[in-house]
Parts: sequence; C-alpha cells; structure tokens
Amino acid sequence: MKSKLFFLIFGFISFFSFSQDYDIKGVVYEASTGVPMPGVNVVLADNSKGTSTDFDGNFILEGISKGSEIVVSYIGFKSQTFIIANGDDLTIYLEEDTNALEEVVVIGYGSQKKKEVTGAVATVDASTLEEFKPVKVEQALQGTVSGVNVTTQSGAPGAGLDIRIRGVATNGQNAPLVIIDGYVGELGLLNPNDIETITVLKDAQAAIYGSIGANGVVLITTKRGRKNMKPTVTYNTYYGIQERTRELSLLNATEYALLLNEAYVNGGGAAPYPNVTGFGVGTDWQGATFDTAPIMNHDMSLTGGTEKVTYALSASHLDQEGIVGGDKSGFLRNTARLALNVDVTDKLKASTNVIYTYFTRKTLNENGLGSVLFNALNAPPTLSTHDDDGAYTLVPSTTGLGTEVINPLAQIANTYNDYNFKKLNGNFGLDYQPIEGLTITGRIGFNTSNSESKTFAPEISYGGKVFDNTRSSVTQGAVNDNSYTFDFFASYEKTIAEDHNFSVTLGNTVFKEWGNGLYATGFDVPNNSWAYADISLATGVSESITNSSYVYDERRLSYFGRLQYNYQGKYLFSAMYRRDASTKFGPNNRVGYFPSMTAGWVISEEDFLSNASNINMLKIRASYGRLGNDQIANNAYVGILGGEATYIFDDVLVNGTATGLLSNPDLKWEESEKIDVGVDLNMFDNKLSIVADYFIDNRKDLLLSNMPVSGIVGIGAPGASAPTVNAGSVENKGFEFAVNYRGALSENFSYSVAYNATFLKNKVTEVNNSTGYTEGGAFGVGQPAPSRMEVGLPIGYFYGYQTDGIFQNQDEVDAHPSQTALGAAAAPGDIRYVDVNGDGVLDEDDRTNIGDPIPDATMGLNIQLNYKNFDFTMYGFASIGNDMVRNYERTLSDVNRMNYVLNRWTGEGTSNTVPRVTTAATANNVFSNYFVEDASYFRLQNVQLGYSLTSIKGIDKIRVYVAANNLFTLTEYRGFDPGASSGAPIGGGIDYGFYPIPRTYMLGLNVKL
Repeated sequence: MKSKLFFLIFGFISFFSFSQDYDIKGVVYEASTGVPMPGVNVVLADNSKGTSTDFDGNFILEGISKGSEIVVSYIGFKSQTFIIANGDDLTIYLEEDTNALEEVVVIGYGSQKKKEVTGAVATVDASTLEEFKPVKVEQALQGTVSGVNVTTQSGAPGAGLDIRIRGVATNGQNAPLVIIDGYVGELGLLNPNDIETITVLKDAQAAIYGSIGANGVVLITTKRGRKNMKPTVTYNTYYGIQERTRELSLLNATEYALLLNEAYVNGGGAAPYPNVTGFGVGTDWQGATFDTAPIMNHDMSLTGGTEKVTYALSASHLDQEGIVGGDKSGFLRNTARLALNVDVTDKLKASTNVIYTYFTRKTLNENGLGSVLFNALNAPPTLSTHDDDGAYTLVPSTTGLGTEVINPLAQIANTYNDYNFKKLNGNFGLDYQPIEGLTITGRIGFNTSNSESKTFAPEISYGGKVFDNTRSSVTQGAVNDNSYTFDFFASYEKTIAEDHNFSVTLGNTVFKEWGNGLYATGFDVPNNSWAYADISLATGVSESITNSSYVYDERRLSYFGRLQYNYQGKYLFSAMYRRDASTKFGPNNRVGYFPSMTAGWVISEEDFLSNASNINMLKIRASYGRLGNDQIANNAYVGILGGEATYIFDDVLVNGTATGLLSNPDLKWEESEKIDVGVDLNMFDNKLSIVADYFIDNRKDLLLSNMPVSGIVGIGAPGASAPTVNAGSVENKGFEFAVNYRGALSENFSYSVAYNATFLKNKVTEVNNSTGYTEGGAFGVGQPAPSRMEVGLPIGYFYGYQTDGIFQNQDEVDAHPSQTALGAAAAPGDIRYVDVNGDGVLDEDDRTNIGDPIPDATMGLNIQLNYKNFDFTMYGFASIGNDMVRNYERTLSDVNRMNYVLNRWTGEGTSNTVPRVTTAATANNVFSNYFVEDASYFRLQNVQLGYSLTSIKGIDKIRVYVAANNLFTLTEYRGFDPGASSGAPIGGGIDYGFYPIPRTYMLGLNVKL
C-alpha cells in the first residue's frame, strides 16, 4: 500500500514538473537603436495564443508550457523563435530585414512597400496621435508632415480647421480629399484614437482619384484587431484646464480718458473728461469675457482576433467648454466604432467598419464686426460691466462709439443656440482570390447624417444698436445629408523571370451624394424665453413665419487603371489613368480624363554602392500628372429659380421667383498639373532618414464663383447672382524636406529628433474677367475689399496704400501730393502715403501690394526621449513670412485702443510710426500697410511627460502623464492668434478678432489589459 502511494505521489510530482506552465514576460527592442518597439507580434508557433507589444515594447504571454516555441515578428524585421525552458523574462532585439526594409504604405486602391513608392507620400502613425492628444485629427498634421499647413478658423470648441497641401491653389475649395478605409469621409468627426495611420498623397500619386484629387488626398486607416491576438482592453482618459494664451495690451481707464481728451481737443472740441482722477484701471473687458474652462476625454477599446476573425470595438466621449462665454460655448462628441475582418474561406475575406458619431455644439458671434471679442476689445474701460441695479451696462449709441459696439457680457448672456449632429458611416467589403496573385475587391462605403439647429433672438434693446430686437424670434433648421461609394476593382501581381515584377489594378467607382434642408423662422416667442423657443409655440401671425429649403443630388461615375512595374526592386515605374463623369458639370464638359506617371531608381541596389555600408537606401523619384477638382456648389452650372420677382396676374401684383444664379453649360473641372522630383535616403543602419522634394503645381481653369458679368443679363435683380466660370490659373512651386534621426545613448536612454520644412512660392498666372482681378474680404466700414487675386501676385494678397512715416510739420505736408482724395487733407501728425504711380496725385490708383497671408516657409521640430520608464515628447511648429491684417480695432474716436497708441505723434520728432489722435476728419484709417503686420510665429504645440508601470499582475501597462498643448507662441503680431485664418483663399488673413486657441494643461491615464 505504501509503495503504491509512493508511486502515486511521485507520478503526480513528475506530471506537474513536466507540464508546468509559465507566464512569459519580455520586452522587444530595435537592435540598431535600442528603441522599444510597439506593435510587435508575439505568438506561439501553432498560433494557439498570441499578443503584441505595448508602446514601450513590453509583452506578456500567460500559461505557456515548457518547450513551447514563441515566434516574434514585425514587418521589415527578421523574425526570431524562442523555445521556453523556464519562466525567465525575455529581452529581444529585432534586426531589420534588408529584404523587407520598409513598411507597407497605403497609396489608394492598394498598398505598396515604402521602398518602392515613387510618389511624394508621408505617413503619421498612431503613436504620434497618442502623443499629440488632438481634439480633432487635423491638428496632428501640423508640423509633423512637410508640405502640409493646418490653420484654425477659430479656437472655439468644435471649430473647423483648414488643411492646405502644398499651398493655396484655387480661390474655391482647397481642402484635400479624405478617404477613410476606402470611402469618402470627413476627417474632423473621427475619434483620433481610432486611427492606425494617416497617409498624405501630395503629388501625382493622387491621380488615381481623378477629378477629386487635385488638392491632395488624406488616406485614413482605422485600427483593427490582429490574428491570434488575445482580447486586449485599453482605456485612455485625460482631464484638462484651458486658458487664454495672451491678453491684448489695451488702455486702462485713466489712459483712455486722457487719450480721449487729447483727441477731442485736437479736433477742436472740449475734453469729455475734465477730471480723470479716480478712474484708475477701470474695467478689464478681456478679463471679464475670458475664463478658464475644462476639457475631458474618455476612450475605451477592445481588440483581438482568432485565426479566422479579428475585431475592434471602441467608444469615446469628449466634452470641451469654451474659454469665452462659459456654457454658451461648448462642444460634446460621442463616438462608437465596430470593425470586423472574417476569413470566410481561404480565398474569400470579408470586412466591415461602422462608425457612429454624435455631437452637440454651442457657439458665439465671433470673427466679425460686432463679435464678442470685437466688443471686448473696443468697449470703453470707463464703463462698468453692470449698473447700480445689477443690469448689464449699456454702451452709449453715439457717433464716437457707433451702433455695433455693445457690452460683450450682455451679448453672451443673450446668445442662445444649439446644434445637434448625428452621423453613421462606414463600409463593407469582400476580397476574393480566385488564383494566386489575383485579388478582386468589392466594397461599399456610406455616410448618412442628420442635424438640427435652433437659434433664439430675444426681444432686447442695447440702447439703439444694430443688435436691438423689437420682436423675439426663433429659427430652426433640419438637414439630411447622404452619400455612398461603391468600388469594384481587381489587382493582379506577377513576377516574370524572377526580376520583372508587375502589378495591375483596374476598376470603377460610383459615388452619389444627396440630401435636403429646411429652415424656418417664427416670431413672438412666449415669455421671450429660450425655454419656449420653438416655432410651434411662436405666437406671431402666420405671415410672419418665413421658411426656405433646398434639395440636391450629385453623382460621379469613374473608371481607373494603374500599372506598377519594377525590375529587381531598383528600377520603378507606375502609370495611372482615370476617367470621371460628374453631374457637377454641364453636358458640354461632363467627362474628364486624368493621366499620371511616376518613376524611381533605387540607387543603393546598384553594385557600385554595394560597399557603401553607411547607406541603407538611396532612391530618386519623379512624378507627373493631371488631376481635377470639382469642389463647387451643387447645381452650379444650371440656372436656378432662386431670385425674387413680382408679376401682374389679373391686374394684381403677385410675388414669385425668378432666375437666381445664371447658368453656364460650359463649366468644367479645375485641372492641376503636378510635377515632383524627390530623393529618399536612409543611412547609418536606418537611424537617419532624409526625404526631399521639389514640386510645381499649376492649377488651370479655376472655378470662380459669382464672376462679374454685364448687368444687362439681370444679375442685379434681388436674389440673382453671376455665374460660376473657369477663369483663372495659379502656380505653386517650392521645396520641402524632412529629416529624422533615431538613436540610443545607452540601453536605457533612446531618442528621436525630426525636423521638416517647406518653402513655397505662390503666384497667380491668369484671371480671365473684365477687370483682371477678383476681390474678397472686408476692412472697416464702407471701404473697398482689401484682398485680391491678380496676375503676377500671390493669391489673396493685400491691396492698399503704402505708408511712408508720419508728417512731422507743415512743410512736409505742403511738399507732398495732396491726400484729400483719400478722405481728408493731411496735417502734421498724419500718416504719409506713397505716390506709387508718381503722377503727383494720391488716389485709389496708388494702391499696391502691401502684404501676403501665405507663409514663405513652414517648419516642424519634434523631439522624443525615452529613459527607462519615462517618456518625453515635444512638438513645435513655425510659420515664417505670413502677414495678417489687424481689423479688430473699430476706427471710431471713442472706442478703446491698444496701448501702442501711447507712442503716438504729439509734436515734431515724437513719433514716425503712430499718427496723432483727433476727432477731426483724417485719412489715417484708410486701408494701408499701417494695419498689416508680420504674423510669423513659432508655437510649442505639445509637451508631454509620461511614466509607465508594466510589472503589475493582470495589467499589461499603466501609464500616467502630464501634458500641455499650445504652451506658448513667439510672435510680434499684436492679435490673439497669428496662425488663424477664416479659410478663405481671398481675405482669409484678415483678423476680425479671432477666437484664440486655448492653452491646455492635461493630466492623463493610459491602461492596457
């Protein structure tokens, strides 16, 4: 009995010993740099279990039997296999595979190894998005991709951003095409944490998208699970405090009163403030208008996969309040996403990706005459925010203060609006491989969105101002937009005689977008209250309810083909051709053809460089192609009954409609001719990479809307407008380069430094209308448009008078041509304008080029440091040579001023830059370079410091971090934001009081299970 028990115990111990399982932990480094590698696949050889490394290269495989084989692999690196002998931690160094040196890059309707790419292509990966913490995806492109410039329309929560790829090429729509997993989508609505990579096509490589690729293409690949990947849960959150980045230097109450006394006395009047004692500092309207505001984000995801199915589920919640207006300015966004990939058979694969987005937004009047910040800058500091009864103080309606300057706090309090947006978008696709090398793809992408808006204008008096409302009103809108994209294409890859590699893609695309909108306004809201602001409750008579509506339906049918060839991986060639037919254009020019070709030579593959051990890859490439742009208003080529008319029927006047927009059946696409020559260089075991490009983009047949035509055709009638025509050309040319170096000072300390720069020259080469130019923008009240598009000059340049200092005495005035035609005769202390044409007369013919809103150069500097469990990142951006118009100052005598006016002319020799102050008539306020400033700047966009914990049972990683966005901006520009723009190609660089981008301090947490 004892012997049996002994053998039983011995057998049990032996079984336990030989079948013992281990939890295998490890970290994976890049051998050449010592940098931790995220996303590396770590799986058992039989694919029964697997995982991937986290951001710091760490992984854990639980329950691994002794003797099991673990395979560690990553694209572009040599795989390694380990046999588990015990439970010791693994330290793994992966070496680059020279036969698969570069990662795979998405190029549209397919992918390609980066080493074989012959176009100008740039990629931003998920780690950059994680470090940047952008509220909107577009922000992550600023300073990280050469040739790309992102400008803010406003710093208000949820405000749009404008992306420009290699300059402004048209006075219409300059935004690039956005493709999300193969379908046309909207970049600004995505949750940044759902994105795996952003690929930017900058040259003729984008010709595969034909009529919609002229402005460049941004390709988004969203995150998906990996095969044989254990279920992985991630949770990311941050909480931040936002504040203004700067306060404009305005006069305090005492300075204001003294200055106003001087102005009135100089104008021959009495001083309005005979006793300034006790005024002190007065009201800080900026301080009263701005406040700190919170921002909060939560993001969760679940990813994983088996041998046949991969999945990714995610959800996010973002809540951002505004630094102006408190709860009257805010943005809330929720998203949910599901992505599935299924291997139905060995030959058939299915995939789907569905995204739901919901957001609400509240806004204030901004960036214009009478906006909240405009009033905060112009309201007199001698006025209090509230009167003795607690009511908002009224700004007097006088000649000196005008009718649009009101109490900004009252304006905020009486602003009521709400906007709700819901969108469902995604795609479904099938890939079938009937034979080796041939893949047939069919996929459909869709977008459907609904939005509702409501604005309430209460009955209110601001004391005789333009904002007064004698009747309350509510305006409501409902909009439905839809689109779908159907792609069907086949790709065939073949290698002949080992050296000749071919890839052919043929297919077609069907795109349709349609929708409708309805708006209505009702009057006399019950109780004059937002709570009752609904058209159904408005008590005004039926005649007082106004409404408008629209409907649209646009379609595009396209066929495309692409041939890619390389010989021995060193001689590269690609040719693309696309035919587009679009209902955007009339029957005379409905079809367009867009060819392109690219070529490359991988010089490092040649024998004469075989001994150049420091050169890993050297490639030169070139591209040429024609692309199109159809981004114009719907139905722009036809005449629309959108005008107003009165007819007589049976001797009775009857209101009706008439022709609005004039038709143009010959309207056709804009055409972009793109040329690019580039060099790609990797050196020192790929630690150093350099990319450089010289490019030319000639945009022809610009789509110019509302071009002036003879009034005899009726464009002056109410509701009518001039047609959209092809009438201009613009050239952008420049040079861009990017340098990236990755290295390690020790096993514990690694770093990377990236720098990129773009130098750009923009010139209008043709404007085909009766005047030879087209205008845009606004300055002051009643002055000519300050911005132009004209041959030989940059698009949107500033057109005004050139100044030449200040008249110091009457002799100088007498010796100078009269300035009476500019509004008033000059006197000592006034601005002296240049007689540009030398005809001895100063008039409108002396206006000239006084500035350019397009930067001469943009640059990005990005630094990453890793020391043990600490990580540090810094992103900076610079814009050099861009000018901006200072138009947030109301040119009236009694408004507040910026304190540079303290350096005004008060007598001969006192100033040669700032004119005298006076209430008398002068020409000092006409648009001139006095109001144009150099808006060059450097901005520290993001700084982040994190610490990671990885040795916690059951948790792959916990990382805590502190970060600051928009930490500081170095600039000599006096306004709030030197990098802001309305987005308009003509008039975009005019500052009406831009809502500034806030500085944000954040505390965040990343957890991976």
